[in-house]
Amino acid sequence: MFRFYAPSDNFSDNEVFLEKDDINHIKNVLRMDIGEKIIVCDGKGQDSLCEISYLDNSCVKATIINQYPCKAELPAQIILFQGLPKKDKMELIIQKAVELGVSKIVPVSTKNCVAKIEDRKKEAKKLERWRSIVLSAAKQSGRGIIPKVCSVMSFKEAMEYAKELEGAIIPYEKAKGIEESKKIIKDMATKHSVGIFIGPEGGFDVAEIETAQANNIHPITLGNRILRTETAGLTVLSILMFEMEK
Repeated sequence: MFRFYAPSDNFSDNEVFLEKDDINHIKNVLRMDIGEKIIVCDGKGQDSLCEISYLDNSCVKATIINQYPCKAELPAQIILFQGLPKKDKMELIIQKAVELGVSKIVPVSTKNCVAKIEDRKKEAKKLERWRSIVLSAAKQSGRGIIPKVCSVMSFKEAMEYAKELEGAIIPYEKAKGIEESKKIIKDMATKHSVGIFIGPEGGFDVAEIETAQANNIHPITLGNRILRTETAGLTVLSILMFEMEK
């Protein structure tokens, strides 16, 4: 069944209306008609089974048949702090991170980042593109929320942000053995909010790792192989998702 999102203000006691791009998608792409059923999510974890009751070029209205909590969300908030990668790698990272259950994605400018976004207009354009990928991935994977993509933060700003979380981890090639990392991951899976710090192509600078450790962010190893930046974060997310899933 096709899935759409609508803000809470678009819901009444027994009806919801869709607008903008969803109208064109329902009417001209999917060629749906009155009486067909859809799922509409409020982006806050609640799904509504609905039946289309009105359809024209400016509005789609649907009668709410049933409402229930979305089962696709993890029991914890996971924030991915991703060192800015080169080219379009961020798009793949964002898409797959949303599919795996991330709650928020924070692009981070670190010392070894080759990619730089210093122009505000360029950043705004990037954020718009990234947020459209989030919405598409959330629809595809049946998410109950639309994960947020934050503006680019410095490493220092990301450290401050992480202080609000119950726990955080940072993959590092010189971290202790795999057994210690497994214990850390299992502990993180019991938290209500977890941060994952992933370096860019050049990895984290030693001083950044030391700063992270001083802020109670736990270094972990992901094994004996060297993973690309677009692989490392998704690996940690996959492990955490499996550990947290109920």
